[in-house]
Amino acid sequence: MSSNPLPPAGGILWRELYKTALFEPDPGKLLEDVMHAESAIVVRARQLFGQPGDHIEEERDLDDAMYALQALRSCVQSRSSLSDVA
Repeated sequence: MSSNPLPPAGGILWRELYKTALFEPDPGKLLEDVMHAESAIVVRARQLFGQPGDHIEEERDLDDAMYALQALRSCVQSRSSLSDVA
């Protein structure tokens, strides 16, 4: 019997939180959703780091998602700064 050391939900959780952040319609919740997604991505990257095997595709997806979330965070913070000035 072969056992998979990675929890099956690990890859699903970060993806769901990432999608939630990307499509959050409420600006007041957006930064919170981004933080949750970023945390889940870091947790998943650590899980993969400690596991044997080839995880190149998911690791690339994690990197891409983190860059997208950082860009989204930057846009939200810029918009907030502009609102404060106006």
